[in-house]
Amino acid sequence: MPLDVANKDRLFAADEQRDIAQCGVSLAEPGTTRFAKLGAHDPTPTPYFILEDLFDGIAFADDSHLLDVGCGTGRVLSYFLEARLPGRVTGVELDPDIAAFAAAWSKGRTNVNVVEGSALDIDLAPYSHLYLFNPFDTNLLEQFIMKVELEAARPLTVIHMSDNGETYSYIGRTGWSLLRQGEFQSYRSASGRRFHVYEHPQHFSIWSFDPEA
Repeated sequence: MPLDVANKDRLFAADEQRDIAQCGVSLAEPGTTRFAKLGAHDPTPTPYFILEDLFDGIAFADDSHLLDVGCGTGRVLSYFLEARLPGRVTGVELDPDIAAFAAAWSKGRTNVNVVEGSALDIDLAPYSHLYLFNPFDTNLLEQFIMKVELEAARPLTVIHMSDNGETYSYIGRTGWSLLRQGEFQSYRSASGRRFHVYEHPQHFSIWSFDPEA
């Protein structure tokens, strides 16, 4: 099945309309990162249909705190609000301009916070859930995993989207258990029609980490 550019564009345009309904602004892809030399990848909003699948079955409670690592313009923050998930969500974003954009639209939302800076420099103890959409290269990912292991104060759920090849960074480490993994390439419309959104499958994995293990 070839990539269906026209239907992909329509799907992503519908995502922008969901952004605007929830946030008042489009959260479409903001462009190329200025921090590639630091190991950062281009900020890429996760499509809503993927977020709906990834977060299905993930338990949140009033004391939950989700960290979106490399939040970009804040698509995950928007989904958190739209889905009315309990607890709080924080986005950390390295690019100060993009962080300012996410902070501006989310200002006044009592359960949303945006932090400018590197996920390698913030305290991870407050968080119960982590979301990563391929925010940085494998070397930085492994540094981040070690940081999680040192700082986690309670069991964590880690959702890593588009971890193509990076699943192996978690395997064999003490305290980590794979909950689910799979791939996204196609979207099925309400009418049942299926079309490719990505030229190549995008792998994901969902992990639990127990700091007491």
